[in-house]
Amino acid sequence: MALAHAILAALVDAPCTGYDLAKRFDGSVGFFWSASHQQIYRELSKLENQGSISSESILQTGRPDKRLYSVTDLGEQHLKEWIAQSCEPTPIKDDLLVKIFAGHIVPKQIILAELEHHQETHLKKLSTYKELEQCYFQNPQELPASGKFQYLTLLNGISYETHWLAWCNQVRELLNQTIEN
Repeated sequence: MALAHAILAALVDAPCTGYDLAKRFDGSVGFFWSASHQQIYRELSKLENQGSISSESILQTGRPDKRLYSVTDLGEQHLKEWIAQSCEPTPIKDDLLVKIFAGHIVPKQIILAELEHHQETHLKKLSTYKELEQCYFQNPQELPASGKFQYLTLLNGISYETHWLAWCNQVRELLNQTIEN
């Protein structure tokens, strides 16, 4: 997947400014596809040059004009074609797993400290996802189709973070029960 697809996916339901898109990205697509605001603005320019999105200038008093971006028919067609293509699962690349794989060569406290850091991070993300679920997805069956599909990605995030937390607990338990150092 390219950033272009993530941007088209974020824009397909409603036009918005680059600033609003970056904020929307941070609170939705950004949970599973990371990009800096600078990368998003660069990609918006490329997508507009390719004809996948269009923009209109919105005059502002005392501030620079805003640009409102929207997906063109061509952009929606590109997104549909990309969605229809099969994709492979993303290979796992995780520093923590490599550290744990070779963790027997360091005192277990080093691994436990690293594990605690990761556990805190996953707990914060899970809390964020649960808040989003409470705020926007209390009745998923009543959502429009776009909302239901967005909810499915949120469910994946909740499952992912829940799994990580359970695994961290398993690791901690095993290390504390069986490893002396």
